Amino acid sequence: MLLFKNEDNYRQILQKAEDYLKENKIYEAKTDSFRLFEHIFLLGRLEYLLRANETPDKDMLKRYEEVIIQRANRKPLQYIIGKTEFMGYEFMVNENVLIPRYDTEVLVDTVVKAIGDNKTTKLLDMCTGSSCIVSSIVLKTGIKNAVAVDISDKALEIAKTNIENLGITDIELIQSDLFEKVDKAFDIIVSNPPYIKTKEIEELEKEVRLHEPMLALDGMEDGLYFYRKITKEAIKHLLSGGRIFYEIGCDQAEDVTRLLEENGFVDIKVVKDLAGLNRVVYGRLMEE
Repeated sequence: MLLFKNEDNYRQILQKAEDYLKENKIYEAKTDSFRLFEHIFLLGRLEYLLRANETPDKDMLKRYEEVIIQRANRKPLQYIIGKTEFMGYEFMVNENVLIPRYDTEVLVDTVVKAIGDNKTTKLLDMCTGSSCIVSSIVLKTGIKNAVAVDISDKALEIAKTNIENLGITDIELIQSDLFEKVDKAFDIIVSNPPYIKTKEIEELEKEVRLHEPMLALDGMEDGLYFYRKITKEAIKHLLSGGRIFYEIGCDQAEDVTRLLEENGFVDIKVVKDLAGLNRVVYGRLMEE
């Protein structure tokens, strides 16, 4: 083995793993080495402390070395483990879907507050990916009429698994290029579309650039391509007075606000995230 010796105990293994990740510029080396330790050896913090001087099964040690090397090569921790937490729920993830971010919880919270107690709300999640947005909204509000759309069949497989694992029965999944196969109208459309400018993708950290799906990242030349398309088409799929909610890049609030205004939306608001950055833009379609 490259990193470990067969006679190494748990304490030595964990320290060597942390050191190796530090050498490879992994910022959260201590946290990541232990989370992968838990994942492979199935030992929590207390049990580790009780068994720190024991030596592990050699096959498990080999597997731990493999995942530490993967992390050192910038494969995201969540993809290695195969799951992550979002809004207090566990979601399965792989390289066919974006890893849910805490920033996106601001979008979910904003939509949940807008729905309130109205369980008859008809909701569409455009570009659903792992389904973390729509699933969380359904679980938080109890609405019974939700649709989730994605162009990627592989992403929808992950979404379906997550929806089933969470015990949700009220989300319809549609494979569609945006609204192409959508024939219903909704009270709310929510979307976290691709919004990174093409030229900026090469500047992203390796975990994102090398592993997360480009289909879910690339917002084309100015980052606004999908906001334009979704906003224009949303008019045909919103009920009178319906609302649209977008996650945005922190520098896109003004542009997305203008797009909404140009397409007949009013009462447009911008919501900041916990860091004080613009994160959500939403508006209401002017009633006829």
